[in-house]
Amino acid sequence: MVNTLIPETTEPAHDRLSAGPAVTGRGQTRRRRHQAVVAYVFLTPTLLFFAVFLTLPLGFALLLSMSRWAGFELGDIDPVGLDNFTGLFADGSTFLAPILTNTLLFALGTVALALAGSVLVATCIDKLRFQGLWRTLYFLPIVTTVVAVGNVWKYMYEPGGLVNGVLNALGLGSVAFLQDPDTALPSVVVVQAWASVGTAILILTAGLKSIPESYYEAAALDGAGPVTVFWKITLPLLRPSLLFVCITQFITGLQSFALIIVMTKGGPGDATNVAALEMYRQAFSYGDWGAASAAAFVLFVVVLVVTLAQLWIFRRKGEDA
Repeated sequence: MVNTLIPETTEPAHDRLSAGPAVTGRGQTRRRRHQAVVAYVFLTPTLLFFAVFLTLPLGFALLLSMSRWAGFELGDIDPVGLDNFTGLFADGSTFLAPILTNTLLFALGTVALALAGSVLVATCIDKLRFQGLWRTLYFLPIVTTVVAVGNVWKYMYEPGGLVNGVLNALGLGSVAFLQDPDTALPSVVVVQAWASVGTAILILTAGLKSIPESYYEAAALDGAGPVTVFWKITLPLLRPSLLFVCITQFITGLQSFALIIVMTKGGPGDATNVAALEMYRQAFSYGDWGAASAAAFVLFVVVLVVTLAQLWIFRRKGEDA
């Protein structure tokens, strides 16, 4: 008996089998396109923000770095090619020395002091009670305005200030910390390191918490002392946190401006003048926006090179960051 319930079809079997995946593939393509469109719609505000506040200013700064402009009428922009860059390194220019040299010394000193102090303090806090309280106390300088920090330390460095009072009590003579070209830059470095050590402590204490206790227990069973445990276990396992602190502190040091203008205004002479302060002076004091923009791009290259060098050094030691 012929089954009349099954409809007859003239479509080949292999066509029926191949039609399903093709339709499914086209549907998946449409779905992906729809998802991409929706994603870009949600990203539009962020992309517009970066276009308005990052891309356009960066392009305008690049234009100014190769032009001469006093900062008033856009029609007065006068292209000069690479003259602004060559002028920064010409004979008699103070940008390379002492300004750029001061910038690197300031950043190096800040990183060295802040890193050493934060590692020591974070290690001590990790062994104390009420750790949250200690972290909060060390973090207070971060939430204090730079103007307040700079002014307080400026008065402490005065001949009749607290620091010289302590030196006099110890039988030592007074030091003109901010008035002497030999001591002005190190004095500001100490303040910058003190003000930034709180952030480094938070990051390093988090890194210490991530080290498994089993490593310390094994070291104790082997009879390792505190110094050996610190150098062989704590420091190597803190390397990712140290890398982050080192890079961020160095970038902050290279870009420092507010603390120096509050405490010394770049003086005495150019003893504490740094790249960011020189950019400010060229633009707002001398009206040379071209030289200021060129200095900004030179500082950008310095920051990039230093950051890549730090990443390369850490990765050579086996740390993927």
